[in-house]
Amino acid sequence: MSLYAIGDTHLSFGCCKPMNIFEGWHCYEERLERSWRERVSEEDTVLLAGDISWGMNFEEALPDFRFLHSLPGKKVIIKGNHDYWWTTKSKMDAFFAQNGLDSLVILHNNCVLTEDFALCGTRGWLFEKGQPQDKKVLAREAGRLERSLQVARDSGRETLVFLHYPPLYGEEASAPILDVLLRYGVKRVYYGHIHGAGRAWALNGECMGIRFRLISADQLGFCPELIEPSGQSFG
Repeated sequence: MSLYAIGDTHLSFGCCKPMNIFEGWHCYEERLERSWRERVSEEDTVLLAGDISWGMNFEEALPDFRFLHSLPGKKVIIKGNHDYWWTTKSKMDAFFAQNGLDSLVILHNNCVLTEDFALCGTRGWLFEKGQPQDKKVLAREAGRLERSLQVARDSGRETLVFLHYPPLYGEEASAPILDVLLRYGVKRVYYGHIHGAGRAWALNGECMGIRFRLISADQLGFCPELIEPSGQSFG
């Protein structure tokens, strides 16, 4: 059983917001499906790092959920800034169950265990220009990340953190998020959100003893990335 990750699928089968108007996103749904089926087996897990669907509610997002469900493997989902359909975990779990989407799992104030890893995460936030509302959101996201890590602490597995927003980007830093990562001794963080020319400024490497990796879909060529256990290739 293997673990893969990819962020920012930006699916829109249930609403009219195709991403193929942007450079590099031509036929992205077909490219994603082809590469996914080539790499991922039914026994594998794929972490989806936010911005899953452009749907504004469950009904609009349902065709996107069904598309993901049709692909091999278990899919673990965290929230992105464009996941407007997102609500409470209990409501999302119930909706997935009612629609037979049993391969979709929400990661929110919890952790998900695989054979080798404890998967932790939350949306995150960038403290943009120090606005008061940003400070409140960032504190809440740091709290959610800490709860996720607390659940994983006694699992005996290597802990991986997945965020939608990068905790470091250019001159911006999400200090409360970084504080939690350091206090819990996290060694690897994967994140999405960054696209196009902005990817040149994304951190792909080590900082403060943590290895960071951008996994947005266009960064990965719409191909889920294999996550290796420690001691093997980081990619």
